[in-house]
Amino acid sequence: MFPKASFTSLIVGVFLLYVLHTCWVMYGIVYTKPCEKPKADNCISPYLAGKPRLQLSVYTALRPNADGGHSLIHREEEFDVNTPFERLVNVSLPKKTRKNGTLYAMVFVHQAGVTPWQDPHQVHLVTQLTTYMMPKPPEISLITGQDDPQKPDQQKQSGDSDLDRPVSHWRSRLTLNVVSENFQFDREALPGDVHRYMRVYQNGKKMIYLPLLFVDELSNRVKDLMEINSSSTELPLTISYDSIALGKLRFWIHMQDAVYSLQQFGFTEKDADEIKGIFVDTNLYFLALTFFVAAFHLLFDFLAFKNDISFWKHKKSMVGMSSRAVLWRCFSTIVIFLYLLDEQTSLLVLIPAGIGSLIEIWKVKKAFKIHVIWRGLIPTFLFGKQDESEKRTGEYDTLAMKYLSYLLYPLCLGGAGYALVFVKYKSWYSWIINSLVNGVYAFGFLFMLPQLFVNYKMKSVAHLPWKAFMYKAFNTFIDDVFAFVITMPTSHRLACFRDDVVFLVYLYQRWLYPVDKTRVNEYGVSYDEEPKGKSHKD
Repeated sequence: MFPKASFTSLIVGVFLLYVLHTCWVMYGIVYTKPCEKPKADNCISPYLAGKPRLQLSVYTALRPNADGGHSLIHREEEFDVNTPFERLVNVSLPKKTRKNGTLYAMVFVHQAGVTPWQDPHQVHLVTQLTTYMMPKPPEISLITGQDDPQKPDQQKQSGDSDLDRPVSHWRSRLTLNVVSENFQFDREALPGDVHRYMRVYQNGKKMIYLPLLFVDELSNRVKDLMEINSSSTELPLTISYDSIALGKLRFWIHMQDAVYSLQQFGFTEKDADEIKGIFVDTNLYFLALTFFVAAFHLLFDFLAFKNDISFWKHKKSMVGMSSRAVLWRCFSTIVIFLYLLDEQTSLLVLIPAGIGSLIEIWKVKKAFKIHVIWRGLIPTFLFGKQDESEKRTGEYDTLAMKYLSYLLYPLCLGGAGYALVFVKYKSWYSWIINSLVNGVYAFGFLFMLPQLFVNYKMKSVAHLPWKAFMYKAFNTFIDDVFAFVITMPTSHRLACFRDDVVFLVYLYQRWLYPVDKTRVNEYGVSYDEEPKGKSHKD
């Protein structure tokens, strides 16, 4: 008979299989099988092996097929695929583009000395230089009512109705790549992702493929976008080029397809930008490390969620648990969710935050023993009674909150007053949410202290959900690592380190108050309370 496996063991096994499968898929992407016999007929040889004189030309057009005319904005003479460069050019915007229209860039790699349309061996790609996004609402000082002095023209031209429809934004970067290695492909094992970018012609019995030109769409970040208005006659464009390895090209193609698929499922440009930042701001080695660490972070998150739900589902007594700490976690989670909603954060962050808020509300219902009775459409809330042990825990909790309020309230009010005077916001609601979330981030760890105080008074930690707590602690240390390398607000970065201090104090209390079988565990019973079963007859 097979031993009975727990649900946690099953999840860990599935997770390990997923990681191994992902590693195998990634290996298949970055490794391409070369042609074993270079002189065989089934080999496709590179055009760059003959070291031709090349030229790179960039044109703009209102349509992707250049109908209606095109304009040359840059020509790179004596283009060398192995030499990176960066050029800053000013692009004149047509009248249709300035009126919330689009503009395309046509990139050609062709023989030097001739135009792209005269070269039969030219390669080209078309990409958009504009994209549509919702305009950012203007921010004002709530005390003086003064607008942002840096953008007076845009505020005059954009009324309240313009904020509800997407407007054209300028992509200020155009990143180009060409595969520089002389790789010979096997015709029978040609990767499908490379086939899209490959142009082949016959030279006698040999098949020759032209340079593999690639436009890096992942480098187009939201922070580099510029809103286009009727007064924008010229805008700057940074054209950067660098060679690329074949394995990295294939990986980048798959990542661009993944981002495009998310946009087809309803993700906005800002949502896709969150994913782009993972790939653009880090190198491939650190990206691989990020994947493995993020995978374990996801596993620990799931296990912590499972054990936390199991703990509160069977929780019958609040002995040794700080009810106000539970209430504070619920309040802070809701505030953070409203803040992310006000900042129009990515759905990748917003959806988990909303689910977490609902779970915290359920915990408050369990902690305060709230029963909801509906009389028609009017709910009635009934609170359960506390026993003597729970009342004693409540007294410790109240005493801890009394001492804590002497420090917490002045700090929060002072920070909110400073922000009201010196920081600009979209509305009073935005100021309230930002003030609350800054208080949560900066001083939220103080609300973990009542639980430490209750542990100290009761000389016990047996009532805490230690399994869920340890999984969350692992994730806390993972967050510490990424706090140094991932772009995030300073308050959120500090919030990652504040939990470490409290966690270390919890561990110290765990060592200081060893397990006592007479203490109540997380399910409201002690180890000495053996279940009374019926005696068996001989």
